[in-house]
Amino acid sequence: MSVLFIIGLILSAVIGLSLGLIGGGGSILTVPILVYLLGVGPHEAVPMSLAVVGATSILGSYMHWRRDNVDISTGLLFGVAGIVGALLGSPLTKLVSPELLLLIFGLLMLVVAVSMIWRRKHKISGSTHKPHPVQGIFAGLGVGVLTGFLGVGGGFLIVPALVFFGGLNMKKAIGTSLFVIFLNCAAGLVGHMSQNVFDWGLTGIVMALAVAGAIIGTILSQRIAAQRLQSLFAVLVLGVAAFLVVKNYAVIF
Repeated sequence: MSVLFIIGLILSAVIGLSLGLIGGGGSILTVPILVYLLGVGPHEAVPMSLAVVGATSILGSYMHWRRDNVDISTGLLFGVAGIVGALLGSPLTKLVSPELLLLIFGLLMLVVAVSMIWRRKHKISGSTHKPHPVQGIFAGLGVGVLTGFLGVGGGFLIVPALVFFGGLNMKKAIGTSLFVIFLNCAAGLVGHMSQNVFDWGLTGIVMALAVAGAIIGTILSQRIAAQRLQSLFAVLVLGVAAFLVVKNYAVIF
């Protein structure tokens, strides 16, 4: 077992930790971890990521629900739109080369990092925002397309969308986002099942580690402020994004 493989397994727990603690961010690392540390092909990594993030999210969602931090009705509104988007996005994965897929992923990670830093500086709260169901449906649809296409949960987009369009406070938005992520990932995985064959054994190992991280993250989310971790995580995401863009940018020339 190589050092990179061991590092990949350790970082698998970070995926769940971030999802449980701040409702997003961790899933954006899943595909790079699978590809560059665990030796999985880019096209196979997308459905594996959906399985890992989906399982982690449903557990985290349940734990938040027990603390009354999940709004089921708002989550279903976003989730149903996301399911449609995920089913539309899944076939797109096969239409691009592995290098272009990773480049797009790197650019998305840059957006994630900036979003997390912005949320850190602007402590958004749902108390001053009225629900906007129609905008919420379109936001859910867009996140679903990204989920199916790239294998990301989209929590970095879902949390602020739930605050601004769903009128939820931050704690409830985090818990509800995990419920939406599960629905999106389940739909995206169904869309990929007929197109990809992947390693369920490795998927199970990464899933178990991510679930353990999610349990810890959910517990910590009730006890500590997540803003500092969010900033540190944004720096990590920014570094991985820069690596992906530099390594794969030549595909556009």
